[in-house]
Amino acid sequence: MDAIQKQLFEQIADLHAVPQGAYNFRINGQSTDRNTTENINIVTKSDKPGIDIIIKAGTKNESVHIPVVISQTGLQECVYNDFFIGEGADVTIVAGCGIHNPGDKMSEHDGIHTFHVGKNAHVRYVEKHYGTGEGTGERILNPETVIYLDEGSTLEMDTVQIEGVDSTVRTTRGTVGDRATLVIREKIMTHDQQYAKTDFSVEMNGEDSSVDLVSRSVAKGNSRQEFFSNIDGNNRCKGHSECDAILMESGSVAAAPKLTANHLDASLIHEAAIGKIAGDQIIKLMTLGLDEEEAEKQIVNGFLK
Repeated sequence: MDAIQKQLFEQIADLHAVPQGAYNFRINGQSTDRNTTENINIVTKSDKPGIDIIIKAGTKNESVHIPVVISQTGLQECVYNDFFIGEGADVTIVAGCGIHNPGDKMSEHDGIHTFHVGKNAHVRYVEKHYGTGEGTGERILNPETVIYLDEGSTLEMDTVQIEGVDSTVRTTRGTVGDRATLVIREKIMTHDQQYAKTDFSVEMNGEDSSVDLVSRSVAKGNSRQEFFSNIDGNNRCKGHSECDAILMESGSVAAAPKLTANHLDASLIHEAAIGKIAGDQIIKLMTLGLDEEEAEKQIVNGFLK
């Protein structure tokens, strides 16, 4: 692993050394290092690129790291990872992809992650995306997440696009069972000519199920963002989605939420706010000794925290 690859791993997975527990490192299209534990097994797929992560029922306080790094120009790949989380397990899964593109050809990683979360299991899923490199080739990341939540289970998903990604289409599909809970927190930053699209779609089929989707984003330069969310309440349930965006310079954000209640006791709410940073916020920070650029940076960091 060279210095650039190490820096990418630090950015996307906070890894400064080999992690404890189970892990699988993928570098430039190849699985380079792997560790399994008594309770967590990682198996290479035989029919397509990717891995199966199998977590035994009752597993507690363990983690899985599956970061992906691309440091070659022109490398394009699509990877399929499936997670099977046993009943009553409580685990953390850290994923993410970093692309360093030093050349003039497009580099792309498309990751399709499918979660099968067993009864009363709890999963915290962290996914970060990051791009760097002085080359003119595009850095493209298209993550797709498919979630199936069994009775009483919970998945908390924290997804972040840090910077440097030229184009991304972020797709999330969820099916939520009885008394199951899905929580998603998304944070995105775009600049220059970058484009980001978010597409959430959740079927709330379970009685007393709940969903909470919150997306926060900042669009700088001439970048464009689109936000789509669709929640179907098909049983007695509570669903909430929220899109908050800050515009800077010539950035553009479009939001199109959709709520469909197919049951008398489905309670669904959406909130959206798009606009520039309030002038009084900047003035207040400038009175504390910051210049305008520093004040804007502090506001943006607080907004995306």
